[in-house]
Amino acid sequence: MVPFMAHGHLIPFLALAKQIHHQTGFNIAIANTPLNIQYLRSTLRGNTIPGIHFLELQFNSSDHGLPPNTENTENLSLDLIGKFFASSVYLKTPFYNLLKDIVKKQCTPPVCVIADVFFGWAVDVANSLNTINIAFSTGGAYGTLAYVSLWTNLPHRRTDNAEFNVPGFPDRCKFHVSQLHDFLRKADGTDLWSKFMQPQILSSFKSFGWLCNTVEEIEPFGLDLLRKYIKSPVWSIGPLLPKSWLINSSAPASVRQHAGKEPGTSPEKCVQWLDMHSDDSVLYISFGSQNTISPSNMMELATGLEKAGKPFVWVIRPPLGFDLKAEFKPEWLPEGFEDRMSRNNKGLLVKNWAPQLEILSHRSTGAFLSHCGWNSTMESLSQGVKIIGWPLVAEQAYNSKMLVEEMGVAVELTRGVRSSISSDKVKEVIEMVMGKEGKGRDMKRKA
Repeated sequence: MVPFMAHGHLIPFLALAKQIHHQTGFNIAIANTPLNIQYLRSTLRGNTIPGIHFLELQFNSSDHGLPPNTENTENLSLDLIGKFFASSVYLKTPFYNLLKDIVKKQCTPPVCVIADVFFGWAVDVANSLNTINIAFSTGGAYGTLAYVSLWTNLPHRRTDNAEFNVPGFPDRCKFHVSQLHDFLRKADGTDLWSKFMQPQILSSFKSFGWLCNTVEEIEPFGLDLLRKYIKSPVWSIGPLLPKSWLINSSAPASVRQHAGKEPGTSPEKCVQWLDMHSDDSVLYISFGSQNTISPSNMMELATGLEKAGKPFVWVIRPPLGFDLKAEFKPEWLPEGFEDRMSRNNKGLLVKNWAPQLEILSHRSTGAFLSHCGWNSTMESLSQGVKIIGWPLVAEQAYNSKMLVEEMGVAVELTRGVRSSISSDKVKEVIEMVMGKEGKGRDMKRKA
């Protein structure tokens, strides 16, 4: 198995490896760069799994114009993301050599290679060693189709109010130019992003089949469209979540997934804070581990939260333009905001990382203001929590579109990193979604 070098890809690959090993007993090797292998091991917290092995692929980021030890998208600035994606094709040779050594030692090729959709080069590697490649999309079917279709059918309109059709979707599914992030809006087939995305995606289409981290009952429409578009088998193998979370809302500590990170606020403190609030009364806010919002939007969001008066847990990081790893500064929020929220238990600000599944599964959590990354989406849906969408990058806008238009479990507050919001709009949307009647009640029923 070879995942793309981002936490949102690494963790689902590891979860899939656990499932395959548990159900088949196969030995599984996960290959990646040294720092990502170190990260994957850390998520197990010392609980090694016989039959799952971690193998390193040599990668020197400095050779590709990247800062030293850049092996993951975590905390990588937007201006370097494209260069990082492009550099990943240089894993092809070390991966080929690794598999060749395995074949030599075992005198037989692996049963198959499971490679990230972004690693279309793995198809050639697998073919050269007489095995098959299966592409794994860690996203949902609807969002994946939108993303791969948009990248392989360039260029796109640039008029700010333009709606357009996307190949693979019926005419009723209109897309809007505001759902194109900056890289995609500017892409014309000759830019850095196009030169990476198009060949990798088109090569992945040649795989024996695709795996998709979704559920047939949740995405019948998206899965049907994706199967027709790529003309290959697509197997839904999600949700890749700990089984205990799908059975009840009080998972034991042994299944809590801390993803190798130290929490900004202890899981115990988060749960204690949630315990003080009534059922479905708390708004949980998180934009994922690699996203943030502009300074002005952070101010407006905070002001809107205070106006709405609903209790909230906010996983907060420095705004755009600042180092995501830096210490959070009070001046990024309205004066005295954190103190006021803390004094009356109206708001809990969590720096760095929060136990998301534990928060979403708590009885007091009523809604999730989310960037609509697929892992967060699946976690929210698994707990029946309705969503306020604020998609920022990648396929998030298409996940949000599906949640709003196809499932009716979400309302979109705004979209994109360069959008602007007002505190009054924040208040209005929170009150509507958190309400017990009308739209809020309908969303809860559907979620």
